[in-house]
Amino acid sequence: MDWIPASGFQLRKAGVQFDAVRVDGDDGHRLADLLEELTGGDPGPIVIEAYGRRPVYFLCPPGSTSHRAWPRGVTRFNSGPGCVSYVPVPALRGRTWPLAWRVPPSAADRFVHPVLLRSAATAVLPGGGGDAVG
Repeated sequence: MDWIPASGFQLRKAGVQFDAVRVDGDDGHRLADLLEELTGGDPGPIVIEAYGRRPVYFLCPPGSTSHRAWPRGVTRFNSGPGCVSYVPVPALRGRTWPLAWRVPPSAADRFVHPVLLRSAATAVLPGGGGDAVG
């Protein structure tokens, strides 16, 4: 996977190899917990940051996040007309602080499923309005 840096971390343009959804703090960690539970421990690649708002980045297939409604607390990273965004990506090994892989990528075409992520976010996030996931 040539989008993963060999060392440290780098910013990658969203919408090329992947889109991303960011949820900050405890909400992001609860969402990651739920996705891991729902997928038997393989939700797709998830990056965490140990600084500031402690964001959690869920990497989704390219082009999969822009035309969906997302609950409050979700920030989308994708590309489109007049929209360019970047996502921090850590190396698989070595010094990457403040970033780390909560769930490293398992295959080049394996990403977080955007419909499952949106449903789980609706159930977990305050004001998401969801009682169930599905």
